[in-house]
Amino acid sequence: MRGIITFVCALMLVSSAIAQDTPRFYPAHWWTGMKSQQLQLLVYAPGSTRGVESVRLKPYTGVQLKKVHRFKNRAYIAIDLEIAATAKPGQLQLKFLLKGDVGPDFKYELKQRQPGIGTTRIKGIGTEDLIYLIMPDRFSNGDITNDRIPGMLDQSLNRKDIWARHGGDLKGVENNIGYLQDLGVTAIWLNPVLENDMANRTEHGYAITNHYKVDPRLGGAKAYHSLIDALHARGMKIIQDAVYNHVGINHFLFKDLPDSSWFHFSKKYINTTYKDQVLMDPYAAADDKKRMSDGWFVPSMPDLNQQNEFVANFLIQHALWCTEEFGLDGWRIDTYAYNDLAFMNRCNKALLDEYPQLHIFGETWVHGTLNQSYFAANHFDIPYKSNLPGVTDFQLNLYGIIPALTQPFGWTEGVSRLYSTTANDFVYQDPNRNVIFLDNHDVSRIFSILGENIPKMKMAIGWLLTYRGIPQLYYGTETLMKNFANPDGLVREDFPGGWKNDSANKFTASGRTTAENEIFDYTRKLANYRKNTPALHSGKLMQYVPEDGVYVYFRYNDQKTIMCIINSNDQPKTIATARFEERLKGFGGATDIATGNRFTLKDSMSLPAQSLLIADLQP
Repeated sequence: MRGIITFVCALMLVSSAIAQDTPRFYPAHWWTGMKSQQLQLLVYAPGSTRGVESVRLKPYTGVQLKKVHRFKNRAYIAIDLEIAATAKPGQLQLKFLLKGDVGPDFKYELKQRQPGIGTTRIKGIGTEDLIYLIMPDRFSNGDITNDRIPGMLDQSLNRKDIWARHGGDLKGVENNIGYLQDLGVTAIWLNPVLENDMANRTEHGYAITNHYKVDPRLGGAKAYHSLIDALHARGMKIIQDAVYNHVGINHFLFKDLPDSSWFHFSKKYINTTYKDQVLMDPYAAADDKKRMSDGWFVPSMPDLNQQNEFVANFLIQHALWCTEEFGLDGWRIDTYAYNDLAFMNRCNKALLDEYPQLHIFGETWVHGTLNQSYFAANHFDIPYKSNLPGVTDFQLNLYGIIPALTQPFGWTEGVSRLYSTTANDFVYQDPNRNVIFLDNHDVSRIFSILGENIPKMKMAIGWLLTYRGIPQLYYGTETLMKNFANPDGLVREDFPGGWKNDSANKFTASGRTTAENEIFDYTRKLANYRKNTPALHSGKLMQYVPEDGVYVYFRYNDQKTIMCIINSNDQPKTIATARFEERLKGFGGATDIATGNRFTLKDSMSLPAQSLLIADLQP
């Protein structure tokens, strides 16, 4: 990160009944040997240390105190530190000087960085991975002792209420790593795990109230470390969900503002318009742009002013801290389009400068490939140039696989939509960094969208595991969890078997129905085949214009060629193979990956209705 990463010391005054003199440092510690030598701290120390006039640093080799900042709210100060490469791990001693040039001393720890960054730790996420998205509160309850935490505002615990907490936690995820690895999953993305001390709707995690505290109802930092260590021990990876745009209204920075410039305010409440088009529209009004970027996402989530240098530093430093502290392999960035985009470029650069192997992808729930590519690294010569490596590819979802499997074939309908959307990949610097998906925690589940049609469900999963990009599977998709996102709580139901007294356990074959096992087995077979087939994750893609409801594409490299044929029709089709000579030349046979059946390539091929053939070609 360029410039000073300001060590923001937040000395916050609270009620005298709970006043404490011991400061709380944010981050709680730092490390020697970081590439950036500038550091900026957040300390919460209400009580007698309020109104600090200055700070002194006891001499420490390799560390210099560069500047002290004060704010309108005297409960806050900011301290800029510089940590040279020569600095050793140890305890910094800071004296907070009050009136009369006296005050208490406090210690701050510089730790040794953990080994293995880039090898056993922080490997990054790539096209070789299959991401599995989990909402921890709804997956599995591994520790009933943290179901309710005394003192937290949300004391709900009712699995019959889609808006209440259900008790799932990080231990529950860890307990089921074996299930996920067997399925073929290589990386887990969790909805936000940080504290959400709000009165209600805390199950989703997107209203953070303390950036440096893993929610204790999920098991806290100890459980998070344990889960990540267990994943890394198996060669699996972890993705953290970042929320830069807003916080929960109970966040201490909002409840006791350093000054009025830390959040976007108006004389009256202003909600975002959700209209991303204004950010790229050459004819857009300034007011429309401001309302889109500065308006609040919802009334309970204040919008951060990322143009404030201290806010930007706080958020960037937190991202670096989490990556180093927990050994994160990737970041998914929530509501990407609503952030200040210059800030996002700065934040992305800071992370990638420190951890080049990281993958960062942003949520871009927008409409149109041009809109989506605006927020990603693209080929456009325009004033705003994004450095975001990848996005959640809503275009291949909304205007790709869903119409391909739900619309009748036409010039621009059905599988033609999937073909045409993919043809627009020329706008991205690297479309393979995009994360493709069938469903997630915000949209209707794919099984319901497809009318609970098993053949179409197989086509959807087969496409996900053979197409370009990084595939993401939503928890329970492999066991036919269903429902429409009306409201969204209906697509966030509990994974059956994640609770001790569940009537069915979908983590086991005996607990699944025949149809559920059929889809689970199909997913597992393809996912593990993909894991061991570089042509499907690092190979090239070639697609052919769909004809008569049939869409053909190939994944290939110098060692292997995979032919994929989608017949979206309600009746069988026969196609001539001569059209595909460019890719079929030199091959005389093939193996159907799903069934294991080998067949000879002839002048024509017969395709069952509503099917996806995935064929491994052989000479």
